Amino acid sequence: MSGVPAAEFEVEEVLRAAHSATGAPQETGVDMLQVLAPDGTMAGGLTAEIAGEIVDFSPYLAAEPDHLRSLYRDMFLIRRFDQESTALQRQGQLALWVPLTGQEAAQIGSGRALQPQDYAFPTYREHGVALTRGVQPAEILRLFRGVTNGGWDPRERNFHLYTLVLAAQSLHAVGYAMGIQRDQLADPSLPHAASVAYFGDGASSEGDVHESMVFAASFDAPVVFFCQNNQWAISVPAAVQTRVPLARRAEGYGFPGVRVDGNDVVAVEAVTRWALDHARSGKGPVLIEAYTYRMSAHTTADDPTKYRLSGDEQEWQPRDPLVRLEAHLRSQGLADDAFFDELAVEARTMATALRDAVLSMTVPDLESRFAAVYAEPHPLVQEELRFFQQYEAGFADEGKHA
Repeated sequence: MSGVPAAEFEVEEVLRAAHSATGAPQETGVDMLQVLAPDGTMAGGLTAEIAGEIVDFSPYLAAEPDHLRSLYRDMFLIRRFDQESTALQRQGQLALWVPLTGQEAAQIGSGRALQPQDYAFPTYREHGVALTRGVQPAEILRLFRGVTNGGWDPRERNFHLYTLVLAAQSLHAVGYAMGIQRDQLADPSLPHAASVAYFGDGASSEGDVHESMVFAASFDAPVVFFCQNNQWAISVPAAVQTRVPLARRAEGYGFPGVRVDGNDVVAVEAVTRWALDHARSGKGPVLIEAYTYRMSAHTTADDPTKYRLSGDEQEWQPRDPLVRLEAHLRSQGLADDAFFDELAVEARTMATALRDAVLSMTVPDLESRFAAVYAEPHPLVQEELRFFQQYEAGFADEGKHA
């Protein structure tokens, strides 16, 4: 087997590409939209050239003090949720956990831009978006505890169940958007709506995303593709996956692509509001690339120290989405110590309630698991159920003899 490489990528090549990708955006041909700088200063407006036209995002900016404090609160609580969930997994209470630390602004900003009639299709990491759609934290952990295949009713929240199959949700989002079009043709009184497909830079390399964008462009589907470019497809850096900014891929399909600072919650919210308005109004799809960084592991089964440099993480620390918004709130006198202290108490209370809820979760009985396979009873499933019932009963018999 001579000539066969020992690994998909040489370690030095991957680390070199990663270091290039995770620094300041070096690619040309696309602007990165930002309102809130890492030092907490905020620009007064936001404009950019998108698909050959100058777009003014200023009407979509929301910088009222109460609103900014609520954005910070959501980001703070979801980070605390992430920390508690990681601890629960390490203690054996969850089968797996998918952290989001570093991506709070991308998720809270985009989630808060959604209107009730819009429908979001997440991956397995959109805990912040789930929060903005009213999904309770404990509901999310039912899946990772292994007591259910879902955790919430997506029809109640217009927030779909997590998709563990990479990029499949992009197809679902486009299909749903095409359904929206047909529903509105049948009943023009329905509110204009859009769907959002969340995916990462790694999933952007999947064929499902390409097929989704082809269909979306062909039918002017009201869908927003929201890519969180957190620089890493598990252990493969974004620089290995693409030679151009991901936002530029939209040009090949004939619809707008926008890159936004994914650690700037104010800019993310404004850009997503604009994109949703664009899609709802019949102008077709939009691709948003939220340029951010995954500060934690891909999952709790991953060890990022094996493939990335600690120096890259240190470079991104000053860009932390919570740090920059806190700096703005404090410097402008929009929040004092009492606000942050009260929020810390609220987060601790939430974490305690979350832990209690997880520990009280009960495993469904065997019959209910088999009953959920098909809508109607099936002979083969019933046969398999009887086999497992006999299998379990064998352990009880062994205990008696012992």
